[in-house]
Amino acid sequence: MSTAYTGVKPKLSLVQIINMSVGFFGIQFGWDLQRANMGRIYENLGAHPDDIPILFLAAPLTGLLVQPIIGYMSDRTWHPVWGRRRPYFMIGAILSSIALIFMPHSGTLFMAAGLLWVMDVFGNVSMEPFRAFVTDQLPDSQVNRGFIMQSFMIGLGGSIASALPWIFKNIFHFQNTATAGNIPENVKLSFYTGAFFFLAAVSYTVLTTKEYPPSDLGYKDKVRESHKGFGGGAKEIFSALLNMPKRMKIVSLIQFFTWPGLFLMWFYYTTAVAVNVFHGVNADDPVYAEGADFGSLTLAYYSVITFLFALVLPAIADRLGRKLTHSICLICGGLGLISVSWVTNKYMLYGCMTGVGIAWASILSMPYAMLSNSLPKDKVGIYMGIFNFFIVLPEIIASLGFGWLMKNVLNNDRLLAVEVGGALMIIAALICYVFIREKGHEEESPA
Repeated sequence: MSTAYTGVKPKLSLVQIINMSVGFFGIQFGWDLQRANMGRIYENLGAHPDDIPILFLAAPLTGLLVQPIIGYMSDRTWHPVWGRRRPYFMIGAILSSIALIFMPHSGTLFMAAGLLWVMDVFGNVSMEPFRAFVTDQLPDSQVNRGFIMQSFMIGLGGSIASALPWIFKNIFHFQNTATAGNIPENVKLSFYTGAFFFLAAVSYTVLTTKEYPPSDLGYKDKVRESHKGFGGGAKEIFSALLNMPKRMKIVSLIQFFTWPGLFLMWFYYTTAVAVNVFHGVNADDPVYAEGADFGSLTLAYYSVITFLFALVLPAIADRLGRKLTHSICLICGGLGLISVSWVTNKYMLYGCMTGVGIAWASILSMPYAMLSNSLPKDKVGIYMGIFNFFIVLPEIIASLGFGWLMKNVLNNDRLLAVEVGGALMIIAALICYVFIREKGHEEESPA
């Protein structure tokens, strides 16, 4: 890919698509370590269940602020060696990996929350350009497969990351309990491992994938525009937000209801398993620790389902269309979360997480595939960043308001919170089915 881009992108080989997607394996390693373990870390450091949502506020706020800015900047970046998106991959990976190493040494809630902010800021710096990277590099006929390969890598990375506490406890026999104010050894080692894989995987993509020079992408005009400074950039981001393509508005609404279901699962699922399924008491109770480890293991299982299902998802989407495929997958995920309340044997949780894994594979690919043809090619980075608003805004709402609901409505019942998440995911499925139109297998928003 050393020649200038002439307007027609050649098809890439499977090896090339894999190389450009490996970085997402590492990025997801970092995200899933957070999702499987931060609720447990916070409770070890003295947090109550109704404190957890506000302590997770770092992720959505940083995503809201960082992703459109990084999208705007990466659209205007070009280096003859590093390219357009890859400098952001590398900077984010280095700094996120450092934060992952320090996280399990947190001695206070304040320190853990602060390190989570650092991890999330630079995790977003790495992640946001990856979505635009697929659209940059692949012809439209391969976009589905590009996003689904990312789903495969996300599922693979997430499955290993979520299973690490269980692996370190049950295979390598490290302690999984700790006194109040301390982090168990198996969690510490999981974060060290995550730091290595985050940096190594992103470095692999940076070193094996080249980007198209921006000769025909309006790059010089965009650089001149960027000289207007921060105000010019903010104005362009705001203008793009007001003038979103019609299809993007509908898919954004679907996202707005989808992601709270995931957030509530990540907030409460492992501790709900520890308390509601295993009947543990608190963080220094061996039964609680066993339940939390098993909950992490079942999260790893849903990630395994994700990367396996990602192998057949392109064929399903080609046959049924993106709209119907995504709707069915979301219903599977919603029912999976709701059915956690029916569990009478811990192994039934694998059935629940099968539905979540199917939904997650679709969530990571179908919405982006639906958008691929509707975004202006010279503003893909900005629009992918804006699209992220409709992931992080519901998490901000959940972080700021769900603590009150937990305390005053749900009586701090973690399992009920997971069920609420499942119901929201089913609502997203209905919105997708009703409001997205198709011509053949090409989705269009209703006029």
